[in-house]
Amino acid sequence: MGSLTDIGVAAGINILSALGFLLAFAVLRIQPINDRVYFPKWYLKGTRSSPRSMGTVFSKFVNADLSTYIRFLNWMPAALQMPEPELIEHAGLDSAVYVRIYLLGLKIFVPIAVLAFIVLVPINWASGTLEKEKSLSYDQIDKLSISNLGKGSKRFWAHIVMAYVFTFWTFFVLYREYKVVTTMRLRFLANQNRRADQFTVLVRNVPPDPDETVSEHVEHFFAVNHRDHYLSHQTVYNANTLAGLVEQKKGLQNWLVYYENQHAKNPAKKPTMKTGLWGLWGKRVDAIEHYTTAIEELCKQEDEERHKVITDPNAIMPAAFVSFKSRWGAAVCAQTQQTSNPTLWLTEWAPEPRDVFWPNLAIPFVELSVRRLIMAVALFFLTFFFMIPIAIVQSMANLDDIERMLPFLKPIIERNSLKSIVQGFLPGIALKIFLILLPTFLVMMSKIEGHTSLSGLDRRTASKYYLFLFVNVFLGSVITGTAFQQLNNFIHQSANKYAQSVIASLLWMWVRGIPEIVGESIPMKATFFITYVMVDGWAGVAAEVLRLKPLVMFHIKNTFLVRTERDREQAMDPGSLDFGTTEPRIQLYFLLGLVYAVVTPILLPFIIVFFSLAYLVFRHQIINVYNQQYESGAQFWPDVQRRLVIALIVSQILLLGLLSTQEAEKSTAALLPLPVLSIWFHYVCKGRFEPAFIKFPLQDAMVKDTLERANDPTLNLREYLKDAYVHPVFQKNDIYEFAAIDEEEKNPMVATKRQSRMNTPVDSKFNSSSGTNEGEFSRMAPT
Repeated sequence: MGSLTDIGVAAGINILSALGFLLAFAVLRIQPINDRVYFPKWYLKGTRSSPRSMGTVFSKFVNADLSTYIRFLNWMPAALQMPEPELIEHAGLDSAVYVRIYLLGLKIFVPIAVLAFIVLVPINWASGTLEKEKSLSYDQIDKLSISNLGKGSKRFWAHIVMAYVFTFWTFFVLYREYKVVTTMRLRFLANQNRRADQFTVLVRNVPPDPDETVSEHVEHFFAVNHRDHYLSHQTVYNANTLAGLVEQKKGLQNWLVYYENQHAKNPAKKPTMKTGLWGLWGKRVDAIEHYTTAIEELCKQEDEERHKVITDPNAIMPAAFVSFKSRWGAAVCAQTQQTSNPTLWLTEWAPEPRDVFWPNLAIPFVELSVRRLIMAVALFFLTFFFMIPIAIVQSMANLDDIERMLPFLKPIIERNSLKSIVQGFLPGIALKIFLILLPTFLVMMSKIEGHTSLSGLDRRTASKYYLFLFVNVFLGSVITGTAFQQLNNFIHQSANKYAQSVIASLLWMWVRGIPEIVGESIPMKATFFITYVMVDGWAGVAAEVLRLKPLVMFHIKNTFLVRTERDREQAMDPGSLDFGTTEPRIQLYFLLGLVYAVVTPILLPFIIVFFSLAYLVFRHQIINVYNQQYESGAQFWPDVQRRLVIALIVSQILLLGLLSTQEAEKSTAALLPLPVLSIWFHYVCKGRFEPAFIKFPLQDAMVKDTLERANDPTLNLREYLKDAYVHPVFQKNDIYEFAAIDEEEKNPMVATKRQSRMNTPVDSKFNSSSGTNEGEFSRMAPT
C-alpha cells in the first residue's frame, strides 16, 4: 500500500482541481454569454429568455452586477431546494430516481463508516502486528487495515461480526429503497397523462402467409384473437436508406436558409460558394441556386426511395405496432403468449414513441440471436485485451517492482516529490484516460445487438460497462498487480524455467482459487483505489458541472457554424443523462465501498465525499441542464438493485478468501452463510418488487380506463393513435419554416413567428413527434 504522503499529495491535487472546477463554474454560469450552456433546459421549456437581449453591449457578454459574484455559490442550496414531486414533474421519474442512487450510497456508507471507525479502526491500530515484524515494510495506512492483524488472531471475529452488521444494514436500506422506488413508479404510472405506449404493443416475428400481406395478416390475427379490444396497427418498414436521404436534405436546407438570410441582409449581392471540399476550393457558384438545385434533386431521390419502400414487399418487416381500445386490452396482449408456438407473434410493451430506435426495427428477428452471439464474443475479447493497459497502470502504482526490474530508474523514482506524485496521482488519471473511449464502443455494440428502444440500449450498455469495470478496473487491478510482482522472478529465469514458472503460477492460482488470491491482494490495492476515487469521483464530478467541452463547442458553433435558430437550438442541445456509462461507474464505487468496509475502512470517507458531491452536482444538472430523450418510469431500477447485491456477494466472498489465508479457519467458516443470505435476499426482492417494473397490473389498467371514459367520453382514440408510431420519414410535415438569427449575435434578422418546438421532455432523435428533431421529414418548396 502507499504511504500517507502519497495519498496526501493525491488528495491535495484532486481537491484543488475540484475546487478550481467548482469556482470556475460558479463564475462562468452567471455570465450572460454562457447562459444557454448552463441553463438550456429552461430555454427548451420556453420559460427563460436570454439576458443578452437587453442592456449595454458590454453587459450582454459580461455580468457587471457585483452582487451576483458575492452570491456565486447559491447554486448549491438551490439544487437541493426543489421537492422530489416537483422534480419528477420537471425532469421525469427516470432523472429523479437516478439521483436517488447517489442518496442511496450515502444511506448505506455513512452509518457503515461511523461503525467501522468506532470499532474496526481502533482494533486494527492496536494490534501492532506490523510493528513487531521487523522484516516487513509497511506504511501508516496498513496499520489501519486488516493487514495489521496477525495470522490466527482472535480479533478477526470483530471483523466477521461487523461484516454481518454491514450486510444486514445494506439489506435494510436496499429493501426500503426498492419499495420506495416501486411505489414511485406505480404512482407515476397511475397519475401519468394519456400516452400512446399505454395502448400499444410491439409485435415481432410475424409468420409469413402466402395469401396475405404482413399488414393484412396482423389485422386478421388480432381482429380474431383480440376481437373486443383490437383497434388498429402500423406495420414496420425498412426505411433506413430513406431516413439517410431525409437527414442529408435537412443539412442542405439549413445551408439554404443561411444563404437566404445573407441575401436578405444585402439584396444587391448574391452569396456565392465553392463546390469543392468544405468550400475551400472548386468552382464558385451562386449558393442559393446551388442548394436549391441540390435539394430538388434529393427530393426526387427521396420520392423514388419512398415509393420503393411502400411498394416493395421486402421492405415491410414482419413486425408491427398494434394499438388497442383500452390499456387493459394492451396489457393482456403484451403480457401473454399469443400462440402455441412461443417463437411466433412475440408481443411486448411498445416503447413510447420518442423512445423507439427506428433503425433496429428493420433487423430481421432471426438475425438478432446471431448478432448478440457475435457481440458477446467481441465483448469477451475487448475485456480480455484491455488487461494490457490495466497492467501498465498497475506498474505505475507499484514503484518497488519497477525499481527491481529497472534499477537504473531508481535515482529518479526515489525523489520524494516525484514518487508521491507518480504513485499517488498518475495511476488514477492514467486509468481514467484509458476508459474515455470505451463507452463509445459499448454503445455501438448494443446498437448492433438490435435493441429497439433507446432505454433498452442504455440498459444493455450499462450491463456491458459494469462487467467491464468489474473485470478490468476491479479484478484486473488486483490480479495484474499480483502478477506483476511475479514478473521480476520470471524474467531472470531460463526459457524452460520460465515456462515451468508460468505453468506453476497458473496451477497455483487454480488450486488456491481466485477469491483467495484476490482477497489476499485487496489490502495492498487500497491506495490505488483511493486515488482512483479522487480522480474520477472528486475531480471528475466537479468537471461534470463545469461542462467545459459543451461550453467550448457551443461558442465555436455559435461563432462559426450557427446559421439559423434551429442551428442555435442544436448548438445548445444539452443531451441527456448518459445512464449507460454513469450508472456502472456509480456501481463501481458501491463495490469498492462494500469490499473495503471491513478490510480497509479508510477508503469509506473518500467514497462518501464522492456520493455527496455527485448528488449535489447531478441534482443541479437534471434541474437546469439535461433534457431526457425518453421516460421509462425508472425501469432500470431492478438492474441497479441486482448489481448492488452482486457487489455485496463479491465483498463477502473476497473477505472469506482473505481470512482463509490468515490461519483463521473457524472464523472463516462463520462467513459462509452471508453469500447464501444475500442470494436469498435478492430473490425475495425480485419476487416482491420486480414485477412492477416488467408488467402493468390489470387492476390498475382497468381503473385508469374507467376514469378516462368517465372524464372524456368523447375521446377518439383511433385519431389520437393514428400517427403515434408512423416512421419519422413518413410524417406529413411538408413545410420547412425559415428561421432567423436574433440580435444576440448581431446577425441580420428576418421576420419570423417561429417558436422553439424542442419542449421538455424532448422527443427522440429517431422519431418526429417534435418538428425540430432529427427524424423530421420536411419538404422545401422550390424557389
